[in-house]
Amino acid sequence: MSQDVVEEPAAIPRRSWPRRLLRLGFLAVALGFGGYAVAGQWDAVVAGFARLSWQALAGSLVAVVAALLGAMLTWRTLLADLGSPLPARPAAKVFFVGQLGKYIPGTVWPMLAQMEMGRELGVPRARSAAAFFLTMPVQLATGLLVTLITLGWDRYGWLLLFLPLLLVLLEPKVINGLIGYVLRRLKREPLERPLTRRGMLTALAWALTGWTAYGVHLYLIAPQGGLLFAVGAFAMSWCLGILTFVVPAGAGVREVAMVAVLAPHLDHGAAIAVALSSRIVIIIGDLICAGLAGIAARRDSV
Repeated sequence: MSQDVVEEPAAIPRRSWPRRLLRLGFLAVALGFGGYAVAGQWDAVVAGFARLSWQALAGSLVAVVAALLGAMLTWRTLLADLGSPLPARPAAKVFFVGQLGKYIPGTVWPMLAQMEMGRELGVPRARSAAAFFLTMPVQLATGLLVTLITLGWDRYGWLLLFLPLLLVLLEPKVINGLIGYVLRRLKREPLERPLTRRGMLTALAWALTGWTAYGVHLYLIAPQGGLLFAVGAFAMSWCLGILTFVVPAGAGVREVAMVAVLAPHLDHGAAIAVALSSRIVIIIGDLICAGLAGIAARRDSV
């Protein structure tokens, strides 16, 4: 009997009340300041929304779906390289449905969901967890690189401070050593297949494709700075948002960063409208991808 059948369900880590209160308090403060900024610029925000056409928002949504597919293929590539290749439809269901957990306070919910759904498809929990944790540094490293290339080294050269650490974490030998150490500490069996350099490079390519699509999404609702600027502006705001893991899906942080980056090209109210529109479009994209993936996977099982 395989290890996946006999192992106990993953336990949900308990959090102390002070830590929960810290997270909720941070989220409340972020949303409070965000609401204050919107209220203070209400007329300008309304005018900014009025300048957005439905055609632009629809095109932006299509681009977001393409970007989310790039993220899914990044994760699927890593999972396959670790030894669990999944067909496209089941992989999409595990990834997209699991990703809805990022809107819940805490960082473990998407991972736990992917682990449980992957287990039903024969993917060991340890392998699902490894693919989940590897996806984030891949996206962060490519996002920071895209920011430096598109927005300029002069203004954002300080991001270079993060790149050496991320590049080390993207070296397969380092990654395999870290995964092996964690599994030994947890008294679990080592991964059957180590991560390869070819798998990592393929995952990086899919991540870069996703950033391009996200840039198109932002460009369609804020074309003032050009396409390259839109790619970098979104990449930087996303990276800052994801680094602030204390709030669900970087709520508030990404919008503040986006407004700041858009400042040279848009007035404050219009920038707020663009940032809020981007957030709404991405939420809708997450729901569409999860819904379509679930329907497609269910049809395959019938």
